[in-house]
Amino acid sequence: QVQLVESGGGLVQPGESLRLSCAASGSIFVISRITWYRQAPGKQRELVASITNRDATTYADSVKGRFHISGDITKHTVWLQMNNLHSEDTTVYYCNGDLRVQEMGSIENYWGRGTQVTVSS
Repeated sequence: QVQLVESGGGLVQPGESLRLSCAASGSIFVISRITWYRQAPGKQRELVASITNRDATTYADSVKGRFHISGDITKHTVWLQMNNLHSEDTTVYYCNGDLRVQEMGSIENYWGRGTQVTVSS
């Protein structure tokens, strides 16, 4: 069973930083892409940042210059460094992965259960 587990969330004041991690485990042949999403209650899900197994990255306009995604997908670990956090960043952050469990298999998608980030003065 493939699992994605997020960690690193917490309570911080505006302007402070957090570092989230996403660790994938289980029988995985290769991960194609890891994406961080966030979704506040009653709001649409938003792509925050993503990284491919070729190290191509994507960021939401709202986090450009503040957040940085990195890691080694080959080793099934990805980090999201979140700097200068705003109150608007408060929500649950989810890790999502596109991966193959077999060499000749199709791409499958998995979700972590999320980690809470709260930014408040």
